[in-house]
Amino acid sequence: MRRQRLVTIPRPIVAVGTRDGTKAQVTHERLDFIRARMHKAIHRFDGPERHVELVAVSKTFGAEDIRPLLEAGQRVFGENRVQEAKSKWPDLRQDFPDAKLHLIGPLQTNKIKDAVALFDVIESVDREKLARALADEFKRTSRSLPVFIQVNIGREAQKAGIDPGEAIGFVSLCRDELGLEVVGLMCIPPFDEAPGPFFAQMKQLQIEAGLPYLSMGMSADFETAIEMGATHVRVGSALFGARDYT
Repeated sequence: MRRQRLVTIPRPIVAVGTRDGTKAQVTHERLDFIRARMHKAIHRFDGPERHVELVAVSKTFGAEDIRPLLEAGQRVFGENRVQEAKSKWPDLRQDFPDAKLHLIGPLQTNKIKDAVALFDVIESVDREKLARALADEFKRTSRSLPVFIQVNIGREAQKAGIDPGEAIGFVSLCRDELGLEVVGLMCIPPFDEAPGPFFAQMKQLQIEAGLPYLSMGMSADFETAIEMGATHVRVGSALFGARDYT
């Protein structure tokens, strides 16, 4: 069944004496709104003992947009590009040293050195060449990062990720042969199809691989992802507003 997924953006708070409220107020309300929806989804499907990590996807947004979320207590963020992250996160971490940064976009092998130095988690390991290059860099620097294996769960030609049928073997290669700290799986389901069946497939792969974490679900479908067993959800536009790609 094909459908168009819509993103619900909460209405901003309007401060007394102002017309539209401040950026910080809007950001705080959006964060509270997303956390409340996550809380309800967790209680609805699993109960209060389960924790789901909110990864705030800050790609294309500047430090001035990220700082209000940090000030509101959000500490885990996702970036798509190494160079973009380098341009804003070193300064932000001067003020918020406990912030954690996940690389959720494609990683080129020539960016591995910078990525390993900057990020805390890499969620987009999707091919053997990259896995081997990461293993070499970890040995060279004596710095090892947790990694997620990205699965192309919809088998879409335009998307990165390991084929679902090869995922278990690839996890074994990365973990057992290369010594990577593989902690989970990550996916982006097809945009124009119901995500639930794809999330269910990912949950089964996670169980078969014996991994603790499952990163899936974005602004339009994170509640469904929580229902299907996500441990990490990656939310961007519902927190920051629409992106300007111009």
